[in-house]
Amino acid sequence: MRVALLVHETFPERAKTAVGLLRYGDDEVVAVLDRTLAGDRVRDHVPDVQNAPIVSGIDDVEEPIDALVIGIAPIGGGFDETWRDDVRGALERGADVIAGLHAFLADDEEFVRLADEHDCELRDLRRPPDDLTVSDGTASEVDADVVLTVGTDCSSGKMTTTFELAAAARERGVDAGVVPTGQTGIAIENYGIAVDRVISDFTAGAVERMVEDRAAEYDVLFVEGQGAIGHPAYSGVTTSILHGAMPDRLVLCHVADRDAVHGYEHVPIPPVGEYADLYESMADPVASADVVAGALNTQRLDDDAAGAAVERFAEAIDAPATDPVRFDASEILSAALGEE
Repeated sequence: MRVALLVHETFPERAKTAVGLLRYGDDEVVAVLDRTLAGDRVRDHVPDVQNAPIVSGIDDVEEPIDALVIGIAPIGGGFDETWRDDVRGALERGADVIAGLHAFLADDEEFVRLADEHDCELRDLRRPPDDLTVSDGTASEVDADVVLTVGTDCSSGKMTTTFELAAAARERGVDAGVVPTGQTGIAIENYGIAVDRVISDFTAGAVERMVEDRAAEYDVLFVEGQGAIGHPAYSGVTTSILHGAMPDRLVLCHVADRDAVHGYEHVPIPPVGEYADLYESMADPVASADVVAGALNTQRLDDDAAGAAVERFAEAIDAPATDPVRFDASEILSAALGEE
């Protein structure tokens, strides 16, 4: 499929979905829409991903596309009205529009009318199934090994680490699958449930359903974590994933030199060793799991500083660690698989 990514005024730092698709998606990205960077190319800002021109809007996308993907995951998940012309233009060209917002495109009368007129689809990745239930507490019974990425904050590398570990496992010949729990992972895998949109009573059940579903297909599952257990806004979804997935092992994700919750700078992040203990304590009453490895986001550091930061992180959590993007996820794969 040929897609364009809408990321106005957010690329790359706040365009998590777009960057995830550029790095891990199978679709061909023919253009990125960002008014502030028009004229640049993707690799001017993000190396080692698909390259594509950055343009001002949908009218500047000369090549045919199958879909426009809203590649932004704003806090609150609302639809920005400055995107309307681009969405309208994509639908008028007969392209599907895909979004991971809390505001559903299919609830917008104009978009529904245009999609019907031009025979295309509105896909709301965050719309949950309507038959979810509470957890039965049975995920620990699956035959597959289950590894969950957990974090010290939002946007700390959980989705990235999940996909990097899955790729490293497959390169080693392991039959590995991903359990996506957020809109970016769902867009990449074309599968999953965005758990932050699920009724709280059903969140653990939604994760359990996905683990049991995918365990029938794969020997090892890498479950994408969300939020952080000490986050003042998102700790609930983090706990639900932890208890719903009943993982065998945990991989702790952290951003180098981040000592406060992003956007909640009055909330300090505890030392990472204490954070690892906290996750293990929270898991223990339902299904015990140890933090066996760490993934450190070092993108703001130079190579020497990054290497030193990874060493300190590994020492603090008493487990092997790496930056899976800068270095290699295979460095922690054996630990994640329980081989160490």
